Amino acid sequence: MTNNPPIPFLDLVTPHKELEKELCDVFRTALNTAGFIGGRVVEDFEKQFAAFCDAEYCVGVSSGTDALRFALMAAGVKAGDIVITVPNTFIATVEAISQAGASPAFVDVDERTYNIDVRRVKQYLQEECHFDADAGATIHRKTGRRVAAIVPVHLYGQMADMDPLLDVADRYGLLVIEDACQAHGAQYFSKKDQRWHKAGSMGVAAAFSFYPGKNLGACGEAGAATTNDAEVAKKMRMLRDHGQARKYYHDLEGYNGRLDAIQAGILGIKLQHLAEWNERRRTNAGRYGELFGPSPDSVILPHEPAWSKGVYHLYVIRVDSRDELQRYLAEDGIGTGIHYPVPLHQQKAYAELGYKDGDFPVSERVAADIVSLPMFPGLEARDQERVVRQVIAFSRARAQKVALAAGTGSY
Repeated sequence: MTNNPPIPFLDLVTPHKELEKELCDVFRTALNTAGFIGGRVVEDFEKQFAAFCDAEYCVGVSSGTDALRFALMAAGVKAGDIVITVPNTFIATVEAISQAGASPAFVDVDERTYNIDVRRVKQYLQEECHFDADAGATIHRKTGRRVAAIVPVHLYGQMADMDPLLDVADRYGLLVIEDACQAHGAQYFSKKDQRWHKAGSMGVAAAFSFYPGKNLGACGEAGAATTNDAEVAKKMRMLRDHGQARKYYHDLEGYNGRLDAIQAGILGIKLQHLAEWNERRRTNAGRYGELFGPSPDSVILPHEPAWSKGVYHLYVIRVDSRDELQRYLAEDGIGTGIHYPVPLHQQKAYAELGYKDGDFPVSERVAADIVSLPMFPGLEARDQERVVRQVIAFSRARAQKVALAAGTGSY
């Protein structure tokens, strides 16, 4: 064990202490007005978050999972459809697809960004599907089912490569629904448009999670979907509220997926600070890069392409003997995480999809090596120095051990 002060993986206490009075005022207002569900507070937050995302509409819901499910359904994904996504993501991505009545089709990720590999999307569509001009739809050859959409996951706070993805989607008549649950404020430079776009503004719709640990986190469960399509927004509002077009008049069967007014008020307060918090995360990520410098070859740092402005929801490196490194850091009081240890095609929950080990080699390699280092706006430079020092010490010691073993084996 160590006498060094602990370095948490994530600090959720400090920002809430700093905003305590404003956050408590939200609760007092709700108590005094009995405004708990919907109403002006929710509507105000929706307008503010839509503006933040450069989107026309925002629909507040009860979780990021609901946001993605409602976005898929409102955009036109039907029961029996196929939706293309990645296995290297949190299970909620695929839960939303399945719960919308569709089936996921996995494609592998890019080994540098860990986001969807557009080349693999093209390969899947070319080799396993055909475009039916009469129906105006892409059909999966083996099953005869419609391929309806692509869900790129903007993983770890960095957007997927959207220009080529949108081009492929347009060619095959597919919807693009962004899973932006980790990417509040992330940006993508479109060469096609010659400008930066925010996460949540490029697809037909997008889903955001406000789980407490996110860059913009509620004090409980919450989510939102953004869109530039008025009809999609209208349908999402009905889906979240039992299918009601107006009170007690149900145009469709919906769900109970509304955003609480208290959470909306809390999110509205925090949203005022999000741009600054994101910039601090980017500063911390830059500092990590400087501190690692010419680090051992066994440490692979995050890759941010020129077209990306990530918001570093997570700072994820790849190392040999990841589990050993976690134990080593824990002994020095340094918190870490793994996002995510088992790709979804290898999870028991999706065994019926028929995938096998080796089907998505990049996702499998990445899952074995990744570790998330401490990352939050208030992370101190001295703590980052300690984290990096310990990671490099571990990597060098392991490299020497491997070299020694190799040398011994040669005699």
